[in-house]
Amino acid sequence: MKIFDGLYSFLWLDPNANNCNTFLIDQGKRILIDPGHFQLFGHVQDGLSRLSLFLEDIDLVIITHGHPDHMEAAGRFSGVSSSIAVSAVEMDFIRTLPPPLAAALGVRDFEPEILLQEGNLKVGDIELQVLHTPGHSPGSVCLYWPETKALFAGDVVFNQGVGRTDLPGGAGQRLKDSINVISRLDVEYLLTGHGDIVSGRENVRANFEEIKRVWFAYI
Repeated sequence: MKIFDGLYSFLWLDPNANNCNTFLIDQGKRILIDPGHFQLFGHVQDGLSRLSLFLEDIDLVIITHGHPDHMEAAGRFSGVSSSIAVSAVEMDFIRTLPPPLAAALGVRDFEPEILLQEGNLKVGDIELQVLHTPGHSPGSVCLYWPETKALFAGDVVFNQGVGRTDLPGGAGQRLKDSINVISRLDVEYLLTGHGDIVSGRENVRANFEEIKRVWFAYI
């Protein structure tokens, strides 16, 4: 689905299987955000095909956090020139996991080409802000695209919801702190890891207010 010129979404709509939303920035360079599960990557591949794109056309794959429903399909890019990026903090956490748990989470033997740090990330003419937003996972990041006022939120927040904190490395207070940080951004498009996109500055603001009012007592 085209959100606006240069930004596309491949939303996961099947209620019978867990997978994440995937987003494509296509402005000179091509950045794919959160490719999803390895075995469920077909809907992304179909979406790329409709845009006459192949895996080889993707310059950078960014993973917002190290859960299998967001990162397993990075393996689809093995053997192509695309670079894989994940936060340095998340990789430090992944490397501490016992091998059986790492295998269960789909992150065993995973090694990205790029370790993200908080700050500005420039890919061609695309400038993103990398925000360290722990809570759902220790090294979760959100990506803010100031030029378009788009926020790629991973599993930090959703439309009327928040990311869970009961998986390894989750922390409720850190999630609340992260939500407070991103809620202060000027956002027109809240692009979440699951569920519906929230569009419009006032709708985004109202969604953050609702999250704080309803969910902060439980996390």
